Formats: sequence, structure tokens, C-alpha cells
Amino acid sequence: MSEISSLRFCATAPHRCSYLDHKEAVTVFVDPDLMVSDEQYKRLNDAGFRRSGNYIYKPQCRSCSACISVRIPIEDFKPRRTQKRTISKNNDIFLKTNPPKSTYEHYNLYEKYIVDRHPEGDMFPPTPEQYDTFLTSSSRQSFFLEARLENKLIAVTNFDIIPDRGLSAIYTFFDTDTSFKQRSLGRLMILNLISIGSEMELSYLYLGYWIRKSEKMNYKTEYRPLEMLVGNRWIKVS
Repeated sequence: MSEISSLRFCATAPHRCSYLDHKEAVTVFVDPDLMVSDEQYKRLNDAGFRRSGNYIYKPQCRSCSACISVRIPIEDFKPRRTQKRTISKNNDIFLKTNPPKSTYEHYNLYEKYIVDRHPEGDMFPPTPEQYDTFLTSSSRQSFFLEARLENKLIAVTNFDIIPDRGLSAIYTFFDTDTSFKQRSLGRLMILNLISIGSEMELSYLYLGYWIRKSEKMNYKTEYRPLEMLVGNRWIKVS
């Protein structure tokens, strides 16, 4: 069966929200012991679910609906001037797609990123076991997009291929040294995922959740047009 209604779902107890102060969150997730087909995974993404390791989840908070799923319609995307400049600034970077890796090189970059950028987040303090569970253990069509400068690993994006639908950007981590600030590495990785999706003739790049009051989420709205899942319907924001 491909319908997601045939899947078994579980819910967490209320817990502290990672994005909004003084809020409690509840997360619904697919039973991780179940086999989720490609068709079911496609439908889950269309319904606003995300993947973290082997968990496919969605916020379902009792008194808050701030988390809004967003995706970029790849065929309609037109890069802005700042995005074109980012591509131009990084024409010396070598990009390669590989299966997810568990190596010292990848983990050290991940650890540095979490410590520097998200010391208050759920993934702090980082550990090799947490890294593997989060980014290298999935049974889905998952890949790393790696960016290197003179053979130095400076950015990685973990993404899934959703057959006949799109790409899902799971997580990006990059070198936080100030010498790389002008390169806008996070933006560069999203732009290259859009390019990969276009080459594969896929329809969407799923970016996860956007929260209006979370500054960490603001970068997602710089891509236009953008579609938001509102009331079980994808609405295009031009």
C-alpha cells in the first residue's frame, strides 16, 4: 500500500521548543520500525513531514502552528542578483555528490559548525554517535553534496532524492571561519541543490520548516517563488 494512512504514527510528550522561547512542542513521527515506500515518502513530504536519521516527523503542537513547510518550485526559480553574485564568488569551489560518509574530516567540520553556530540547540554538544545517527544512517536515497576549496572540505549538505518529485535538503554544515563569510556557503549549497534538481528534471526542493519569528529561518524566504504549506494546501508566494 502506498497511502500514508496505512502507516503507524507515534507522538512525543510535550517538550521545550527548539525555536521559540516559552513554547512547548509535540512531534508526530512514523514508527521507525516500518518500511516506508518511495511513494509513501513522497506523500509524507507533500504533507509537510521531514526526515532526521531514520525518523520521519512533523510538528503537531497543541497551541501553535508556527512551523510552516516550504519548498522551491525548481522550474520557476529565478536567481536574484545576490544569489548570482554568490555563484560567481565561488567558481573556484569544487562540488561533488557522494553517499553519506562517516569520516573524521566530515565529523570535525560538523562538530565545529554546531559548536560555533548552535551551542544552544538540540544537537549540542555534538558527538560522533549523534552525527552518524542524524546524517549517515538513513536507508533512503540520501547523499552528501560536498564543497571543497583546494581539496579542503568547507561545506556539506545532506539531501534526499524523492523519486519523481524533488530533493529534500536535510541539513547543511560549513566552515564558520570568518575568511569564508563572504562566500555565503549556506546559500551556495541551496543554489547547487536547485541546479541538481533541475538537471534531474525534478519539481521541488523541500527546505523544511520556516518560522516567521525565528531569525535562523529567515534565509529560506530569499528564494522566490516559494511555496508554503498552509491548511494542507501548497500556496505560492511570489
